[in-house]
Parts: sequence; C-alpha cells; structure tokens
Amino acid sequence: MTEEQIIKRNLPRDVFLHIFAMVTMYWSAISFITLCWQYVNYFFPDVLTYYGYMGFAGPIRFAVSSLVILFPLFVLSSWFLNKIYAKEAQVRESKVRKWLIYLTLFITSLVIVGDLIFVINTFLGGEIKARFILKALSVLVVTLVIFGYYLDDVRRNTPSKLAKYFAGISGTVILITVIGAFFIVGSPANARLVQFDQQRLNDLQNIQWQVVNYWQRKEELPKSLNDLNDSISGYSVPQDPKTNQPYEYSIKNSTALTFELCAVFNLESMQSKGVKDTRSMPVPAYYPNEISQNWSHSAGKACFERTIDKQLYPPLNKL
Repeated sequence: MTEEQIIKRNLPRDVFLHIFAMVTMYWSAISFITLCWQYVNYFFPDVLTYYGYMGFAGPIRFAVSSLVILFPLFVLSSWFLNKIYAKEAQVRESKVRKWLIYLTLFITSLVIVGDLIFVINTFLGGEIKARFILKALSVLVVTLVIFGYYLDDVRRNTPSKLAKYFAGISGTVILITVIGAFFIVGSPANARLVQFDQQRLNDLQNIQWQVVNYWQRKEELPKSLNDLNDSISGYSVPQDPKTNQPYEYSIKNSTALTFELCAVFNLESMQSKGVKDTRSMPVPAYYPNEISQNWSHSAGKACFERTIDKQLYPPLNKL
C-alpha cells in the first residue's frame, strides 16, 4: 500500500481525533475560566448581587464535572495524535490540523485583544475593581497559554517536549483548582445535606406567608399548621423533606401576633458563620420580605420567631 493510500485510509480517523482534541481543549478552557470566575465571586462578592449556596454550587459543579472528564480526554487524544505524528509525519502536515490550529490562534488572538480593550476601556471609565481585574486576568492568562502553545507547535516540524510540560503544568493547576472547589461547595454528601436544608428554609418561608395570609383573612393566628390546609386551593402544609415529619409551629403571643416556626437542620447556615459569609451574601433591596429576615441557623433544631405587623399586613376586609 502506497503512502498516499495510507493517508486516505486514515483520513476519517485523523479528522475525528483533531476535532475531538480541539473541542475538549475549548471546553476545558471555558470550564476552567468559569471555575476561576466563581472563585472571584466567592472571595470578592458584588455588593449588588445576592450570593447563596445555590448561586455558587451550580456553576462550580458543572465546571468541575467538565474538567474532570474533558481535560484527561484532551490530554489522551493529544498523546495519541503525537504517537501518530511519530509514525506518520504526513498527518502532522495535514490541512485539517493546520486549519484547526490556525482557527484556534485566530480565536485566542481575538479574545486576547478584546480582553485588553475591555480592561483599558473599563480603566478609563474609573471602574477598575479587584473582582474585575481577576476575571479579566483569568481570561487573559488562559488564552495566552493556549495561543503560545499552539503557536510554538505550528512552527515545528516535529512534536516538542513542550506538550509534556503543558499537560503536566496544566493538569497540576486544574487539579489544585478542582480540589479547592470542594472547600466551597463541599463534598457530594455535604451538597445533599445543604439541599435538604435549603428546602426546609423554603418550606418555612412558605408556611410563614400562609400564616400571614390566614391572619389577614380571619384576623387570628392559626391554632395549628393543619388549619392552613385548604382543599379548595389545593394547599397542603409541607413537611420535612427527609424525615416527612411536620414542622413545629407555636403561638407565642396571640395579641401581639407573634408565632414561632422550628425545623431541624443538618448544617450551619452560611449567614451564621460570621464575617466571611456575611461578606459573601449581601442583601438586595428589591426582595426584602424573604431574605431580609433572619433565617440564619446552626446545625440541629432552630426556631424563628416572627411578629406580624398589623399596619403592613392589615386584615383584608379593612383594606
């Protein structure tokens, strides 16, 4: 079989491998930048944005999942391509590879230029802040590394040792970043516990509103949570999502319209951990009724005392 016939026979394989390597590289880069941005959001929160556990957990989990799967696939496909290059030098000079590399150089150069223009424009506008600088820097560093790696690669006729250094250093940095992410979102088991606690808070907030609504309609506090069940509207008082036990409710002062809701939580809430979490979770002015009230709690049983303001929530028949 001639050399030309061998190249044609392996063309589908080469096209697939080159495209696969590029796709996994792009996705890994975007996932790493996303993870870096979530680090910035956590340690340098925007005072105009509310950050809760779910605000961090979703993007971080997806970025970590992508990096754990895709970056090793990128390294593996690149290693396999280098083995092919060593045996079939013509594959390294194929048009598919050249097109993909120059496309990558073009995209990364545009990102670098756009990132620098955006930084300078923001600086001239007087809006430079630590969180902005760090996010712009993460994009710049990642694109510069990719640009430099492929620029060096396209200039060479044979694979260099730079690929090994690139894989080793990149893998180490990604591993450290991924491990650090678990200190923010916790382990999978911890994430499950947090979700249970979040559902409990949602249930208590829901019950609280139903108690207020009951007062507005009947001008008295419900004697028990069962009084809130409504077969017409279809409302049923929620129960603990894990134990299926009812939440605790008690009237502290019927004249002052003070009542108490209690639940048993798995973990301490972010708000109750002190300065760090207070700094990470600013309260927006546009959503006061739910978040502005104190829902911080420790692990175990926690109770929340509430008093209905008759002026803010007057009976409906007096409106």
